Amino acid sequence: MAEEFGTVVIGAGLAGGTVVESLRDAGYTAQIALVGADPAAPYYRPDLSKKVMIEGSDPADSALRGEDWYPAHNVSTFFGTSATSIDTDAQTVDLEDGRELSYGQVILATGAVPRTLDVPGVQLGNIHTLRDAGDAVAIRSQFGDGKKVAVIGGGWIGLEVAAAAKSHGCDVTVVLRTDAPPLSSVLGQELGEYFEDLHRKNGVNFLKNADTTAFTGDSAVEAVETSAGSVPADLVVVGIGADPAIDLASSAGLSTENGVIVDEQMRTSDDNVLAIGDIANAQNTLRGERLRVEHWDNAVRQAEVAASTISGGTKSYDWQPYFYTDQFDLGMEYVGRGATEDDVIIRGDESSGEFIVFWHRDGTVTAAMNVNVWDYGDELRALIGKEIAADRLADEQVPVDQL
Repeated sequence: MAEEFGTVVIGAGLAGGTVVESLRDAGYTAQIALVGADPAAPYYRPDLSKKVMIEGSDPADSALRGEDWYPAHNVSTFFGTSATSIDTDAQTVDLEDGRELSYGQVILATGAVPRTLDVPGVQLGNIHTLRDAGDAVAIRSQFGDGKKVAVIGGGWIGLEVAAAAKSHGCDVTVVLRTDAPPLSSVLGQELGEYFEDLHRKNGVNFLKNADTTAFTGDSAVEAVETSAGSVPADLVVVGIGADPAIDLASSAGLSTENGVIVDEQMRTSDDNVLAIGDIANAQNTLRGERLRVEHWDNAVRQAEVAASTISGGTKSYDWQPYFYTDQFDLGMEYVGRGATEDDVIIRGDESSGEFIVFWHRDGTVTAAMNVNVWDYGDELRALIGKEIAADRLADEQVPVDQL
């Protein structure tokens, strides 16, 4: 017989943990189930590539709540098990351990799955992706003076891992498929070069135009074989992006395209099913377009919207995309959504390590980034979508709050 719940949350990451808290904060009183494949209670995942890898902190220190919070708030937890199917007609969820949960509403927060490489030797030891606390601890345990670390991919995760490994004395090589600077597909050529230069100055090596063709070694990896040569490696971290985990949604007959299609209040094509976080291809009312954003800020805020929707509130997806990174002595926040063809306007001196960047298209600010310049987050967010002359954006004599 199915266990009965008002709401079943599938996915016990940051989005899933936050929506449970938000429901209780909104006065929702029905029984809640929180289902997650990870054996740990929800934790703050950005800490994996930051505090855990750099400071060696215990992932448990990054928990959203202590495990006793859940039963104290009438939340039944099903950690270490996965949902295998959803029957939207019967309104039931099947778990891999054989249990069945019935629901009034279900919230999908299944996140994204790191991409892997289909090459010989990928099964060797010490080859990792970074998704959960176990991955972070396993990677961190291999850091040490003189250890050879190869990072496949130059996105945010790849560069953060490279910076963390280098800070622990590792010999780090970042392997890139093309000749373009890392992050150039997001930030453009000039800022991509800035990040590459930051890493090179800190001793990180780059191997470009290098397709990974194999991993070699006995039981554990010893080298990465590429089209541009061999890279010795005691540890490999593959950071080539992630795909939304939509199999459960697709098999349930929900509308999917680059994620799960949801409206501005996180409802899917089935009114009793909502989706949030990395999987949600959501209608953004501020920008007038659909967006799927893989970032903790988005996951937290969409969780709050979903809780509002279930509780009868009016919150909607009405904010600009945001993300941040910490690498070496660089801290950065980015808001909006620029394009590589946008004009890049730099306010300040890049060489000082403290400056602001604007992306500008047809006279309009599309995105902004502050690098080691703080307390401007709200002001920069308010400028997105505004028509502002390029020379005014660059003029440091004009205060940011008066742009």
